[in-house]
Amino acid sequence: MFTGIIEQLGEVVSVEKEGTNIHFTLKSSFTHELKVDQSVAHDGCCLTVVKISGDTYVVTAIDETLAKTNLNFWQVGKKINLERCLLMNARFDGHIVQGHVDTTGICVGIEDLDGSWKYTFSYSTNDVTVEKGSITVNGTSLTVVDSTQGSFSVCIIPYTYEHTNFHTFEIGTQVNLEFDIIGKYVARLLGK
Repeated sequence: MFTGIIEQLGEVVSVEKEGTNIHFTLKSSFTHELKVDQSVAHDGCCLTVVKISGDTYVVTAIDETLAKTNLNFWQVGKKINLERCLLMNARFDGHIVQGHVDTTGICVGIEDLDGSWKYTFSYSTNDVTVEKGSITVNGTSLTVVDSTQGSFSVCIIPYTYEHTNFHTFEIGTQVNLEFDIIGKYVARLLGK
């Protein structure tokens, strides 16, 4: 389980295909604190550390993961939002994030608000957002500003802009979305 509070940006240093799997090697300043079999959220996608070497580590994405995320677009040099799993004795600063990406979305709007930024995303599933509710975009816990069927917007403060990969987004950037788990259960119970 995660909180959606990004610890740092990692960097993809190698991409290796093996059958339908892809092995990603990433560089991170906290690699020395990781262990094999540990879960780490990568742009919101929970992946298991399978190998560690110096300041790099390897994770493997299977076909199911590749089908529901933006990992197929990762290339060497890409900056990835990283978060290690939640410590049970720590403050819970974001919201409940499982690291299970529901779908991808597309950045369809970026508005400079002279001190913050407003990003609008569209998606093609029946998932629901609500204004002032929670959403996870590339692993970042955010509050929904505007909500319509198939789209939503969020506002980003300068700290988040600088310390996540939001500063790399352009119109058309594909992002990983995880909708609020409580909202998903409510929608399921109501038959939506």
